[in-house]
Amino acid sequence: MTTPVIGVLALQGDVREHLIALASADAVARPVRRPEELAEVDGLVIPGGESTTISKLAALFGMTEPLRERIAAGLPVYGTCAGLIMLADKILDPRSGQETFGGIDMIVRRNAFGRQNESFEAGVTVTGIEGPVEGVFIRAPWVESVGADVEVLAEHGGHIVAVRQGQVLATSFHPELTGDHRIHALFVDMVRAAR
Repeated sequence: MTTPVIGVLALQGDVREHLIALASADAVARPVRRPEELAEVDGLVIPGGESTTISKLAALFGMTEPLRERIAAGLPVYGTCAGLIMLADKILDPRSGQETFGGIDMIVRRNAFGRQNESFEAGVTVTGIEGPVEGVFIRAPWVESVGADVEVLAEHGGHIVAVRQGQVLATSFHPELTGDHRIHALFVDMVRAAR
């Protein structure tokens, strides 16, 4: 079986860290900024950053509709932090004009765990991964509610922080910042299975 090619949406956010984590999980990782680059990948990571900025830049680069179409067609996608927000079907408190790509039947709250100076790290038990994962929560969102087809993979402090619906995975936290690449390995396995 050939090695899966997984893109990282490289409009804003911690792109380099995801490229490193994916490579360590035995994927060919490459940045994606344009629709023609999106067409060449087997899976995609939407990194953390600032969801309003990602939304604006995706529109500017002509990526919003191609992303929505590929996600709807079954492209495996993994979103972290702002990426989780971008994969939500609904945001409770969107900024003016903010749009998402959708893909997970969930409602999210931006910056739910607090502002930048309230960022923290915590061990998170994630379904399908043995032992706790170190979660880095930076102005992190949480999931307020999910639809019937969404699997809740992790909670922290009584709030949903990791979910999966079909080929789409999302976490409120940043595993790419810890050196623990087990969630990226889980995603690479999802991409392999989808092929």
